[in-house]
Amino acid sequence: MTLIRYDELEQAWDSFQKKGSPTGVFLIFGDSYLIKQSFQKLLNFLLGTDKKEFTLEILEGGSVTMGDIIEAASTFSFLFSKKIVAVKNAPLFQSQHGPAEKTFSSSDLEHFTDFLDKGGLPPGHSLVLMTGSIDKRRKSYKALEEKGLIIDCSVSDGVRKADQDEQEKIFQTVSDQVLSKAGKTMGRQAFQLLMDLTGLDFERFAGNLEKLIVYSGNRNTIAPEDVHKVVSRDKKDPMFKLTHAFIEKDVKETLSYLNSMFKDGAHPLQILKVFENQARKLILVKCGIREITLKNKKLNLRHMNFNVFKQSVLPEILTHDKGIKAKIKAWKEALGEKEVKEKTGSANDLLLASNPQNAYPVFQIFQKSENFSLNELQDALIFLSDLDYRLKSSSFDAKTAFETFIIKICSKGGFVYANENQNRRHHF
Repeated sequence: MTLIRYDELEQAWDSFQKKGSPTGVFLIFGDSYLIKQSFQKLLNFLLGTDKKEFTLEILEGGSVTMGDIIEAASTFSFLFSKKIVAVKNAPLFQSQHGPAEKTFSSSDLEHFTDFLDKGGLPPGHSLVLMTGSIDKRRKSYKALEEKGLIIDCSVSDGVRKADQDEQEKIFQTVSDQVLSKAGKTMGRQAFQLLMDLTGLDFERFAGNLEKLIVYSGNRNTIAPEDVHKVVSRDKKDPMFKLTHAFIEKDVKETLSYLNSMFKDGAHPLQILKVFENQARKLILVKCGIREITLKNKKLNLRHMNFNVFKQSVLPEILTHDKGIKAKIKAWKEALGEKEVKEKTGSANDLLLASNPQNAYPVFQIFQKSENFSLNELQDALIFLSDLDYRLKSSSFDAKTAFETFIIKICSKGGFVYANENQNRRHHF
């Protein structure tokens, strides 16, 4: 039949209905939250006014055989002419090297393909298969593509602007759906903070919203303060731990969390972006410290406590950020809003304290910046720029390159790269 994206399902279904309501085989793959949403929509389309407890049978992919699935989909219901069999976590495309109970054998997949080729399901029956990932090279996928409707719920976890725009759009959709049911709203600052603390996990994001709805009580608006009090960044997140160990210059811990991320299947470019963002932030802070120091303020951040920081340094930071905002406003007036956005990205990226109401993270990044020299951080950015070029243009052991970078920049003696590698610099 066809392949559609999850957000095209309603429009596609209207088109299908003009040709007769489709029943048959459906494959939904990608993000778990979007799979659930798409399955619910599909179920509503297929069932209409019928009661799902009599027409729907749900199977768990890891605990049933292919024979069980085919038998369930082929067996007629005693009460209704319509029947839907849904298989969660269908192991259609997993590696054959995985656990046996979670992987269909080659003969299982061959049996399934033959079943589809020889007529497949009885009239009025539907089979819905749900899985996290697909392999378009498999014969089973090609059979599904030819005989059924495939719904793509995948979301890129990349760091390009287009990827991040898509991620934010989905977060906004989830937020609108959850909050509208409770009659509540959330401002832009609270929304951005919740995204940052949650990470790319739409189910967890929706769960956090439910907690915030309960916590906010009778108030109609969820504030950033609510997010800070209710939601904490997942301390089990290797990316969070990697960042924390890196700014502490803890070689052993940083290497350990790097290894964890590679084991979890993180893409090298995703890991590179973590280090790049942290280096840029630290450079911004180091330059900000230099400006404050030039105003006859000698800062001893390494031994400064939080209360002294709030009283003596934070006001200077807010004055600095006020000047940056004024410059951005002037650029907007001179160049136009769109061009300024393209040249500067988010205005918050240029501020030393994007959320001054929560001053402790600002204090921490300023204090940890003392672990690095400005020259080290500049060389780190040049190294990461070269590594980005290599990752996109050649094949090599990326893990070893990251390990070398961590050992050098987190060890005593400083990190030197640019002068020693002038002939390998591709960022120009």
